[in-house]
Amino acid sequence: MEKELFTLIVYSENIAGLLNQVTAEFTRRQMNIETLNVSSSSIKDVHRYTITLWSDEETIKKVVKRLEKKIDVVKADYYTDNEIFMQEVALYKISTTKMLANRQVSKIIRHSGARVLEMNSSYVLVEKTGKTEDITALYKEFVVEQCLLQYVKSGRVAITRDYNEDLSEQLFDEDAKRKGIKR
Repeated sequence: MEKELFTLIVYSENIAGLLNQVTAEFTRRQMNIETLNVSSSSIKDVHRYTITLWSDEETIKKVVKRLEKKIDVVKADYYTDNEIFMQEVALYKISTTKMLANRQVSKIIRHSGARVLEMNSSYVLVEKTGKTEDITALYKEFVVEQCLLQYVKSGRVAITRDYNEDLSEQLFDEDAKRKGIKR
């Protein structure tokens, strides 16, 4: 079976040790997580895990079913790239000396849509928000120019292309009821 990149979105209660339970599902199947982003969601006491990994659809379906059986998992689902909007953030620390000596470096920053966050006598801190391939392309350009000192990128943040997610609507309604708000 051919592998493709999937994005899993898992909603759960904020319980200590749940991240370990979630990642254990992938370890059991010897699946490597590419990116992992955990944050609170817009619903009180519900956290959101955004996980990317390469797999075939049959295996992903099995993993999602197993995750949803966990008591503290509220909802889990998987998506392909064309079903979501996604972004990542990267920070690049480049040598100020090399940037000033090579005009191409400044040109690369401007043409990539990146922005300079800080510049001092030692380094220039550059931020790029975008798709994985855009962030990687900028990284490779800095490597070619031999000006990169440090590099880090975030995990993926994603939102579905659907008007609203079933879970979001369900949880918003439950949250509104608890607060006595009519929707």
